[in-house]
Parts: sequence; structure tokens; C-alpha cells
Amino acid sequence: MPEAQEHKIFSKDLIGKTVVSKSGKRFGEVGDIIFETRSGELIHIILKSPTAYSAKLELEKDKEGNIFIPFSAVIAMGDFLVIAEEDII
Repeated sequence: MPEAQEHKIFSKDLIGKTVVSKSGKRFGEVGDIIFETRSGELIHIILKSPTAYSAKLELEKDKEGNIFIPFSAVIAMGDFLVIAEEDII
């Protein structure tokens, strides 16, 4: 049986993608990605152009006010980055 094809996505392909919840709520766009340098584990997505909806949520932010979405909340990547909203609130 042939091995499953590994699907690779490059970070440059994620930058600028719209971030939405499973229910279709728009959060903003992927501005950057934070990862652990030793393990390579993806930690957070930094939102660029956050929507009013995402801005009013109590999401983690850095000193500059950038909103973080935990990468563990990402459930699909394609034309959009789909997140499980219940995993971030």
C-alpha cells in the first residue's frame, strides 16, 4: 500500500489568510506565527487587522496589543484558517 502523501504548508502561505471560527465568525488575518525554536512547535498566530468581534474577546495579547490565537485551536487550513472558538475563550 502506498504511503499517504505528506501535505506541507509553508508559513509564507499562511500569512494574510483570513482567520474564521467553525461557525463563520471572522477574527482577522494571519499576521505572523510564533514557534518554539528548540522543538519547532507552533505556539501562536498573531492576528493582523483584528475584527471588532475578536478585539472585544479576552484573548491573550503582547505589550504592543497584538492578539494571539493559540495554534492548538487551528482545525483546518485552506483558503481560510479555521479555528475552534471554544478552544480560545
